Amino acid sequence: MKAILLEQPGTFRHVEVEEPAAPGPGEALVRVHRVGICGTDFSGFHGKMPLMSYPRILGHELGVEVLSTGAGVSNVRTGDRCAVEPYINCQSCFACRRDGGNCCENLKVLGVHTDGGMRSRFVLPARKLHPARSLTPDQLALVETLSIGCHAVDRGGPRAGEHLLIVGAGPIGLAVLEFARLAGARVSMTDVNAQRLEFARSKGVHHTMLVTGDGSEVKKLDDVTDGTRHAVVIDATGNAKSMSHAFNYVAHTGTLVFVGISSDAISFPHPLLHRREMTAKGSRNSLPRDFERIISLIEEGQIDTRPWITHRTGFADFIGNFPAYTKPETGVIKAIVEVE
Repeated sequence: MKAILLEQPGTFRHVEVEEPAAPGPGEALVRVHRVGICGTDFSGFHGKMPLMSYPRILGHELGVEVLSTGAGVSNVRTGDRCAVEPYINCQSCFACRRDGGNCCENLKVLGVHTDGGMRSRFVLPARKLHPARSLTPDQLALVETLSIGCHAVDRGGPRAGEHLLIVGAGPIGLAVLEFARLAGARVSMTDVNAQRLEFARSKGVHHTMLVTGDGSEVKKLDDVTDGTRHAVVIDATGNAKSMSHAFNYVAHTGTLVFVGISSDAISFPHPLLHRREMTAKGSRNSLPRDFERIISLIEEGQIDTRPWITHRTGFADFIGNFPAYTKPETGVIKAIVEVE
């Protein structure tokens, strides 16, 4: 069976891997139809993803079809098309016992800590499959991306009408936008890429601002909120400089959420945090309920996935096309790999 292996940073290779074994109790064998490409894959390719080990078969944004199931599986059946929750948690550690399987102490994320879906077929725990009545394979592959934004907004807890700032208009920032909009927040967004901000405006952002590096953005964003700053700030850049600077945007008693991840240290003046009594939070992965909610929202037409996929490639052409997807100037919002 063919697979695509990230052998080491910067090096993909087509390889032959063994056919998966029959699914055991609680497991399902799935056929992969679509794989979404995201910032984690880009970081892994560039050697900047601190949690990734090599060599690794990437692929955690997946649209799959159930081929067979093992004993005791009742949530899916053969033929179901599903989104995959790619966070394989132990179910017994402190975090798991508190319904925090998204940050399990022994977490194995598909395509990061363990091999993912850039292959035709594989076996995974059936509890990680979320069937959908009517979603297409493309839509199923977008559910995990959207779930990251859903969880980040839940962590921020914006109230309707409050000012919420999203720093970074990449795919995760745009996923945050979908749920900030549904929460009724007044959303502003910053980025260094004008194309991405144009896309964000088409999705209903209240205010956008191109970051130019001249340090004027704090004053400009103060003007948007009449000087109160933002009740919730969500930084989706994964850039340590941006993440450190994000503290300046937060209102008194406001909340800062880091949904991006950086290998570098984040620093800030403690009085800035203390004087405003702000709350800083991490947001890692997402929860099972997020997948169920997103599938329903897409089925009900409350989330329109059509503008998201800007690039697609066949499995055989992926290695040649991937480097272009890492470059913002190519206008990539979401690239999809057609595995079938």
